[in-house]
Amino acid sequence: MELSHSQAVIRLNDIQAELERLGEKDVLTSEDERSFEELTQEFTDVNDHKKQLERKSALERVRSATSVTERRPSAVKIEGGTPTTARDGYDVDPILNPDSVEDRRFRNPWDLSEVRTFGQSKAQVAHELRARSLSAIEKMAGADDFVRQAGTQIVERWDDGDSRIAKLVLATSSPEYMRAWSKCAGGKGHMLSQDEQRALERAMSLTDSAGGYLVPFQLDPTVIITANGSRNQIREAARTVVATGDVWNGVSSGAVSWSWDAEGAEVSDDSTTFAQPTVPVHKAAGFVPISIEALEDEANVTQEVARLLAFGKDTLEAAAFTTGTGSGQPTGLVTALAGTSSEVAPTTAETFAAADIYKMDQALPARYRGNASWLANRAIYNLVRQFDTSGGAQMWERLAADVPPMLLGRPALEAEDMDGAFDATATADNYVLAYGDLQSYVIADRVGMTVEFIPHLFATGNNRPSGSRGWYAYYRVGADVVNAAALRLLNVETTA
Repeated sequence: MELSHSQAVIRLNDIQAELERLGEKDVLTSEDERSFEELTQEFTDVNDHKKQLERKSALERVRSATSVTERRPSAVKIEGGTPTTARDGYDVDPILNPDSVEDRRFRNPWDLSEVRTFGQSKAQVAHELRARSLSAIEKMAGADDFVRQAGTQIVERWDDGDSRIAKLVLATSSPEYMRAWSKCAGGKGHMLSQDEQRALERAMSLTDSAGGYLVPFQLDPTVIITANGSRNQIREAARTVVATGDVWNGVSSGAVSWSWDAEGAEVSDDSTTFAQPTVPVHKAAGFVPISIEALEDEANVTQEVARLLAFGKDTLEAAAFTTGTGSGQPTGLVTALAGTSSEVAPTTAETFAAADIYKMDQALPARYRGNASWLANRAIYNLVRQFDTSGGAQMWERLAADVPPMLLGRPALEAEDMDGAFDATATADNYVLAYGDLQSYVIADRVGMTVEFIPHLFATGNNRPSGSRGWYAYYRVGADVVNAAALRLLNVETTA
């Protein structure tokens, strides 16, 4: 048992929450029964370990007091003992409190009644909320190390001066909110305790939605996709940001115009022009139906719903990030580049050949090649492989097991929504290959998916209950190219 005292306390709380969830079920499956027994035994072991640490700590305090008394004159009175709070001193107890000062300050990071606002500036309050949110991520239940790392990254990179993300984390990651949301997701919203109801109301105050509940931060599809990796390779290579409003506003500029100036001469005008690219965010919605029987028998509805939402979100975005129209949905990479100066024509009209691969590489400015990637349908890559029949062109590299393919020394990413076959109709466009620095394609995520539980679905025709329930989920995301000069798009246009 290697847990520290604080870790043991957290684990005991997690075990209790899970045991309470299982105890609320009317009928337990064999797997539930086994889990209940294992958790009960683990609770006993962890609690014994916690008590052992407390005994050791008490003994150390006695030893410390005795040794100090022996070194001091008998007339000196030693009052108190080892400090127990961060306000009393640092490294207060190496046995019970081996954690950092920040962690000790926030034994319960979700208790915002401890936040001091009187006499504190807005920046100081924001700093404490941010620190509390990071502490909450470390303590939140139902999350693995990958999810914690992804959540920490989101807060550290994108929490703004208003602490909107920090407040979202604190409101939706607490054990009370997790239990409340799990009950609502399972159709048991009437069984909420007072603490769970307060946690739910606090989270709802952060959203402008007319209904529904924010998905717990540790189950938010944006966090899960960041943690586990996206199946959509455009998202893997693109620049991802977090938007807290309806539009993400960025800053871009051209290269600084340096010059050589003679000694004592007036410096030339080397100023650059700044631009402000914008990426609007759009609403996407999904629906997860489930029968009443499946809902009652499901061992872990909460985790399953989160998994389905994350998978559906990733699938929907894969198409939008490729060919999205930009009207009511993200602007796709192909959509943004088609018809612009980034479009490249084949070496031979209406023909896709090996020369086009090299033409694309040469068409991209050198400053963008270092971080460039290819993007195409797998069918197009299979055609490219057939170009090099004798091995002389040496286009493909590292074609070995579990090693990503490299085309001309750059990663070859897949996008199944790009053209995989050539349309032979008159004046048809075939956007078969993209190349460049995909960091110039910005995906703006708005963290905070909302889910509404629909207790009964009605059949069409007679409008009677169909015996099914469901979850209606919606979130917002946007995407667009912010620097077309960093990307190239091959269009093998047909004219007959």
